Parts: sequence; structure tokens; C-alpha cells
Amino acid sequence: MTADQILAEIREANLSYLMLAQSLIRADRDQALYRLGISEDTARLIERLTPAQVMKIASGNTLLCRFRMDDDIVWGLLTNHGRHAANEGVNRLHASILLAGRHQEAA
Repeated sequence: MTADQILAEIREANLSYLMLAQSLIRADRDQALYRLGISEDTARLIERLTPAQVMKIASGNTLLCRFRMDDDIVWGLLTNHGRHAANEGVNRLHASILLAGRHQEAA
């Protein structure tokens, strides 16, 4: 993959992310805050972006979204799908609880 292709993929991901974020915020603000891992202030800012502003922000070369699972516990819970298939639902629930706690800490 060339540098130009990578930049095009980043821009496309940014546009998709901003459009999804606006849609989630407008549909269910509380769910959006949790699912996106953003603050109320950030949600308010994203919600108010005009289409032109969304396009301008998305066209940058920096990826706007990031992984929130930054520790081994959460990654382990999410990736152990093959080992204990019966516990997969429990593992995902546990990961969601851990992420929800982090969202509360950040807010």
C-alpha cells in the first residue's frame, strides 16, 4: 500500500467516523457518549458540525478515532473467542463493563 493509498483510507475512515458519530449522537446521546468514548462537550461539538466542516476535518491526514482498549485484560477478553466459546458472551460483557467504567472515569 502506498502512502497516497494510506492517506485516502485515513480520510475515508475519518469521514465515516464523523458521520457515524453525528448519527449516534442525534439518535441516542447517552449511548453515543459510551460507544464513542467521548465527553459531552465533544459530542456537542461533533453534533453541530456542518457538512462542510465534516468534510474539512475528515480530509486531514490524522486518524480521528482511536482504540480505547489499551490494556491486555480487555484485549484478552475480546480475542479469546476460540478457546472458551461458551464463555464468549461473558467475556464480551466483562469487557463492556471495564470500558464503561473507563468512560465514567473520563467523564
